[in-house]
Amino acid sequence: MMSSLSRCVTADPEVFAREHWGRQPLLSRSAALPRDFDDLLSPHSVDELIAERGVRAPFIRMAKEGGLIGKDSYLGSAGFGAEMPDQVDSAKVLTQFATGATIVLQGLHRLWPPVIDFVRGMVDDLGHPVQANAYITPPANRGFDPHYDVHDVFVLQISGRKHWRVHAPVHDNPLSTQPWTDHREAIAARSADSPVIDTLLEPGDALYLPRGWIHSAEALGDTSIHLTVGVSAVTAYDLVRAVLDQLGTVDALRASLPMGSDFTDRDETAALATKTIATVIDVLQDRTADLAETVASRMSAVHAERTRPAAVRPLATLDAIDALDERTAVRLRHGLVTEIGRSATRTEIRLQDRTISFPDHCTAALHDIVSGDIVCAGTLPELDTADGLVLIRRLLREGVLVPDHRAPAHRSDLAE
Repeated sequence: MMSSLSRCVTADPEVFAREHWGRQPLLSRSAALPRDFDDLLSPHSVDELIAERGVRAPFIRMAKEGGLIGKDSYLGSAGFGAEMPDQVDSAKVLTQFATGATIVLQGLHRLWPPVIDFVRGMVDDLGHPVQANAYITPPANRGFDPHYDVHDVFVLQISGRKHWRVHAPVHDNPLSTQPWTDHREAIAARSADSPVIDTLLEPGDALYLPRGWIHSAEALGDTSIHLTVGVSAVTAYDLVRAVLDQLGTVDALRASLPMGSDFTDRDETAALATKTIATVIDVLQDRTADLAETVASRMSAVHAERTRPAAVRPLATLDAIDALDERTAVRLRHGLVTEIGRSATRTEIRLQDRTISFPDHCTAALHDIVSGDIVCAGTLPELDTADGLVLIRRLLREGVLVPDHRAPAHRSDLAE
C-alpha cells in the first residue's frame, strides 16, 4: 500500500528528503502519478461535516477577501439538548459561502476518519507532528492575502481548480513565534515580483511548500476543495531550548548576579553576559553526554504531547478483554510513545501521562511488547500462559495494547 508521503509527492522519498524537505517547493502532478484524494475528503463529505456532524468552533472558520469573518455569521446553537452557541449553523454557512466566503474546516485529523489515518501515516513517514485543514472556496474567490506559514504544508487538490502563486521567502525558516504579520511590507513587495511558481492545481495535484514560502491562491470557475496538511517541523532551535531548560540544574547558573549590577549600562551587562556564556560552554563540555540523554527524554515527551496515538475503542476493547485467550493477537497502540524503565524493585512502562509498574519477571515480556511486534499471551518470553494473560489484560485495559484485527486470529508458532 502506498505510504501517506508517497501520495503527496512524485519524487522518490529519499530525493524529497534530500532536495526539498525544508528547502524547496515541489509541484507534483497527478499525471505523473495517477491518483486522487477523494478517499480523504469530497464535496459530499464536506456537506456531511457541516450539516450532520455537529462541527463546533474552532474546528470551523470562514474567510473572505483576505481576512476572517465574524463567528456570529456562521455559528449558533443547535436547539434543545445541544444549546452550545459555538456550533455550526449550516444555513448561515450557505449564506456566507454563496456570497464568496471560504469555509475552513480545521483539525480534520481529529474529526474525519480517513484524514485521521492519513495524518497518522504522515507522522510515521516524516517523524514530525502533522495536522490537516480543508479549504472550500467558491468560484472566482480567494481566502487569504499573500502570506507565509510557520509550518511546512502539503496542498492536496481534491476538486475544482485553484490558481496558486508562490514567492521566495523574505524570512527563511520562520519559527512559530515569527508570524508573517511581522513582515507585511516585505511580503507585499515580494508578492509584486514574478512568482517562483505560478500554476493551476487540478484534482489529484499536490504542492509542497516549506515554511516561510509566500503563497496565495484563488479558485477559478468551480468550487475548489483542497486539503492542507501542515507539518510542525522540529528544529535545531527546539533542541537548543531543551538543552537550556536543563541548565537550571547547574548551581553556578542559578546564582544571583553581583549586587549593585547596573543593567542599564550596556558594557557592564555585556561583560556579565560574556562571563555567563563562558560558564555555559564549560558546563556543556563537561556534561554533554548527560545533557544529551536528558534532552532526548524531554524531546520524546514533547513529541508525545504534540502527536496523538491511534484512538482506542472502549466497548470493543472490553469485549476483547472478555474474549482474551492465549492466542489472541495484540499489538502496541500505534503512535504511543513508551519507555521501559526501572524503579527500585519493579519494571515500569513510562507513558506521557503516567507510569505503570510490573514485577521484574515481566521485564522480557514488556520489552517484547513495546518493540511493536504482534504478540499473544501464549508466547511471551519468561511468562507462562496464565501470567501472560494477566499482563495483556492489564495493558489492554490501560490502552497500551490494542487487539490486532489485521493479524491472523492465532499466532502460527503457538503449539496446537
